[in-house]
Amino acid sequence: MAGEKILVADDEIHIVELIKYNLENNGYKVYIAQDGREALKIINEKDIDLIILDIMMPEVDGLEVCKTLKRKESTQNIPVIMLTAKGEEFDKILGLELGADDYITKPFSVRELMARVKVVLRRVVTDSETNDTLKIGSLLIDVSKHEVLKNGEKLDLTLKEFELLKLLVTNKGKVLTRDSLLDRIWGYEYYGETRTVDVHIRHLRQKIENDDKNPQYIETIRGIGYRFNSPSEPKS
Repeated sequence: MAGEKILVADDEIHIVELIKYNLENNGYKVYIAQDGREALKIINEKDIDLIILDIMMPEVDGLEVCKTLKRKESTQNIPVIMLTAKGEEFDKILGLELGADDYITKPFSVRELMARVKVVLRRVVTDSETNDTLKIGSLLIDVSKHEVLKNGEKLDLTLKEFELLKLLVTNKGKVLTRDSLLDRIWGYEYYGETRTVDVHIRHLRQKIENDDKNPQYIETIRGIGYRFNSPSEPKS
């Protein structure tokens, strides 16, 4: 059995009970909250491994909860799957920009949600068991600590930004398509929503290329995807 602790935060009690029932059947320990303030209280009191977070909640909404989590060092690496109402594209993109790791649209398939939960948790475990350190230019990627240093200073990256950077660096010089990035980082089909990748790449660039002295690490290959270039190597 899994045993990881998952917080489900949603003000629709029937959705909470549905998710809770299926998570517990898969061996997870489940905590529930019906508003953002209660969710933050539980997160501060419990050692939560994953948060399933509805956007539209009373007191404090899901976007504000996500923003609060990503500002604090003690909670910034807790993965977040956001629940959104069908068609709320703006909220989806904003959630990703605030540091959410994934989202699923209501109404959703329980089977799909369980698959996404397992993918996110498996990825976190895999990263924690890896001890590699990657060095390129002014960047030092410590996989075991889930940290990136730039000129010795720690960068504040979300989980998805970290994984994208690690994947790009380990495939330095190779062009990775948006679809392949979606599949390898998110772990399932994202039905062609490649804007998800573009949002994360844009924020990653802002963090690793934030001064004029640094070269362009991440190159956009028009109509295809992205390539990571070593600062010491000319782009082809």
